[in-house]
Amino acid sequence: MKKNIVLFVLFILPIVAYLFFASGVNGFTKLPTITPNTADLGNWHSLDGKKVTLNGKVTVLGFSGTELLRNRGNFFNLNQKIYQTYHTFKDVQFVVICPIGTEADAKKVVDALAAFTDVAQWRFVFASPAEITSYHSQLKLVEKLDDKFGTPKVYIVDKKRNLRGRKLVKDTKEGYNTFHPAELSNEMLDDFKVILYEYRAALKKNNNATRKI
Repeated sequence: MKKNIVLFVLFILPIVAYLFFASGVNGFTKLPTITPNTADLGNWHSLDGKKVTLNGKVTVLGFSGTELLRNRGNFFNLNQKIYQTYHTFKDVQFVVICPIGTEADAKKVVDALAAFTDVAQWRFVFASPAEITSYHSQLKLVEKLDDKFGTPKVYIVDKKRNLRGRKLVKDTKEGYNTFHPAELSNEMLDDFKVILYEYRAALKKNNNATRKI
């Protein structure tokens, strides 16, 4: 009996574990497209005065709403769980769309993060509530912005401006709730690894490996 248990642990269990992970939601090869060809950002001013575009970048996209300071804990969660690990990749950026008038609040958040993080890849851009609502609508998301023009969720947009996420059997995973650290540590981190692996695999296939990603 003990011999059978040992054989199971040594040989059968690893195979079962492999099959389990190999049959994951995204197959660890490609993250499904939820909304293709989303719009680029307009000529909206940014906190640092530099133009921000989604072209050619893997973007984590968020909508702060007018209560940016009140919800600053969400940014700290995202910073700790995702940003800290990947901000050194030059093709990765974290873009937050904010209502005009919240520039001072955004600066306070950035300054707080800068105390322990290189904030170079945090990009805050500002638009009118009407522009923000219109931009969010073209993403074709199930969940809408709240009455403050924000959401605790963030979204993954690839280099060609396709919104990426999970297509489940009974539902679709469009975004990731920054209010819940566990969701960032598990679902979002897994999906972010998948999309980065996707680009790495493509570069390797074309013999054009780069240190950007």
